[in-house]
Amino acid sequence: MFNPFHRYGALSFIALIAILLPLEVFAHGVDESTRNFLQNNTGVQIIPFLYIGAKHMVTGYDHLLFLVGVLFFLYKSRDVLLYVSMFTLGHSLTLLFGVISDIQVNAYLIDAIIGLSVVYKGFDNLGGFKKTIGFTPNPKAAVLIFGLFHGFGLATKLQEFQLPTDGLIANLIAFNVGVELGQFTALAFILLLINYWRKHSSFNRFATNTNCLLMSAGFMLIGFQLTGYFTS
Repeated sequence: MFNPFHRYGALSFIALIAILLPLEVFAHGVDESTRNFLQNNTGVQIIPFLYIGAKHMVTGYDHLLFLVGVLFFLYKSRDVLLYVSMFTLGHSLTLLFGVISDIQVNAYLIDAIIGLSVVYKGFDNLGGFKKTIGFTPNPKAAVLIFGLFHGFGLATKLQEFQLPTDGLIANLIAFNVGVELGQFTALAFILLLINYWRKHSSFNRFATNTNCLLMSAGFMLIGFQLTGYFTS
C-alpha cells in the first residue's frame, strides 16, 4: 500500500525547520502586552511568568533547532532523558545566575553562539568531526556547554526589562519552570515526528540532507545576529 511518508517524510520534517525559521520576530522579540507586563510588574507573579517562559521556549526557533539536532539520532528513551537533562541543567544555571548576578552579555553575540550550536550539532550528526579531526568531541559535554549559552540567551532577554528585585527569585524560578514546560511540549511534538519518520526508509535516505539544512539554518542565524551586532 502506498504510504506518502516513504516519499515525503523528509519533506515533512524539513517543513518543520522551515516553519521555525520565519518566527524570528517572535522568538526573541516580545509582544506589546508581555513587554508592558514585564516593565510594570511588581511582586511575585507566578502564573504570568510561567506563561511567558513557556511561550518563549515554544516560539524560540533557535533553541528548538538545537534540540532537533540533539534528538535526531537518539533512539533510546534514557539517552533522550540524559541529553535533555544536560541541556536543561545548563540553561537553567545561566538563566538564574545571569539575571540574579546581573551579568551583562551582548545579546547579539550570545544569539550568534546559539546559532553556532545549531551548526555544531548538524555537523556532529554528519560525522564531520570524525572525518576532519579524527575524533568526536564529548557530545554530553557539548550539550551542557551550549546549554549554558542558551541560558544566557534567555537571561539577556529578561535583563532588557530591568525586573524589580521584589519577588525576583520566585518570578525567575516560575519563568524557568515555564521554559521547561514549553520545552517538554515542543520535545513531545518533535519526538513524535522523528520516531514516526524513523519507521520509514526515507529517514536514512534524507538524514544527511536534513542535517545539512540544519547547519544552513544555523549559519543564517549566525549571520543575522552578527549583522545586528556590527550595525547596532
